[in-house]
Amino acid sequence: MPGPLAGVRILELTAVVLGPWACQMLADMGAEVIKVEPPRGDSNRTLGAYRNPNMSALYLTCNRNKRSIVLDLKQPAARDVILQLVKDVDVVIHNNRPQVMTKLGIDYAVLKQVNPKLIYCGTYGYSKDGPYGDRGALDDSIQAVSGIAMLNEMVLGEPRYLPTVVCDKTTAMQVVNAVTAALFHRERSGQGQEIEVPMFETMVYYTMAEHLWGMTFEPPIGGPGYTRLMSYHRKPYKTQDGYIAILPYLDAHWEQFCKLSGRTELLEDPRFKTLSDRVTNIDDTYQETAKTMATRTTGEWLDIFGKSSVPTIVVNTLAGLKDDPHLKAVGFWQEVDHPTEGRLRMTKFPVNFSATPADVRRLQPRLGEHTTEVLQEAGFGQSTIDGLLKTGAARQG
Repeated sequence: MPGPLAGVRILELTAVVLGPWACQMLADMGAEVIKVEPPRGDSNRTLGAYRNPNMSALYLTCNRNKRSIVLDLKQPAARDVILQLVKDVDVVIHNNRPQVMTKLGIDYAVLKQVNPKLIYCGTYGYSKDGPYGDRGALDDSIQAVSGIAMLNEMVLGEPRYLPTVVCDKTTAMQVVNAVTAALFHRERSGQGQEIEVPMFETMVYYTMAEHLWGMTFEPPIGGPGYTRLMSYHRKPYKTQDGYIAILPYLDAHWEQFCKLSGRTELLEDPRFKTLSDRVTNIDDTYQETAKTMATRTTGEWLDIFGKSSVPTIVVNTLAGLKDDPHLKAVGFWQEVDHPTEGRLRMTKFPVNFSATPADVRRLQPRLGEHTTEVLQEAGFGQSTIDGLLKTGAARQG
């Protein structure tokens, strides 16, 4: 069965992780995605392990269910190709700074004249309306400016970047939200629109959902930072033979935890009576939990709390996720045979649709693999296509 976005056509002009991952999610849900790449290709084609040039690991994890065409947008003839393609797409997604798109002559003001119902989504560092609007940005710089790096300073004593591209991926999910919402609006109204999804504002929105804390009020009645999350002791607990994650958070959790672990004396301790008390005394709460977890093995604790409502789970390594029994049971890991890259492991789209399941219809394209095919579909004659290829305005992989 086709996915929920079957019939939606998307022109993708993105690179790195944010844009490609967002477009892959839309493609997994059924959208047809044409990925426009420069002659050198998406920069992620060269990052990570690889079997063949320009088909590296990071590219492969962000670019399934797409077709790739190569256009040199610095050439007017390539811009003309974009204008022709836009006539027959629903969405354009790019992650260039707005000034770049204007310079190339393919900003929203131009493209909406070609296709008035077009949904045009730009995602980049900062809203064009603010003083940072002309600055470039990558994940590290947004972690810094959005306060995420300093969260670690508040806990560990020095600012640190999270070891994941959290800003790229969080903003990518916001792109998916925005595009699907705009598609719904157009379905109701017939109107296209321009969407801006800036990384900075998205990540402040994301981070301050819990960390605005005492600054929620004006004047503030306390500082920022959700107390429970800012403790140095918030981490997996050491057991006799490894680590375990357990969080007796709600009052009912705490009561079960104390009884099942044999620490009933903690139920009478005023520091831990209620959730509010435990958060106020969060270092003591974590330290008492740690003392308890150190008395048994991981397996023993999993057996003890397995049928309780206390959130308890193993602590996986990245490598260990491949063999996680739950992920195996739900078919999360998929292995496919790529025509040039051999056997590949891929993640399943995590959302389960009962009527319109997401799926993998196309494997990751080689650079410019579909240039001629897409241009032919757009109505270009073979002589025109040959001319574009000869001048380098387009390239066939």
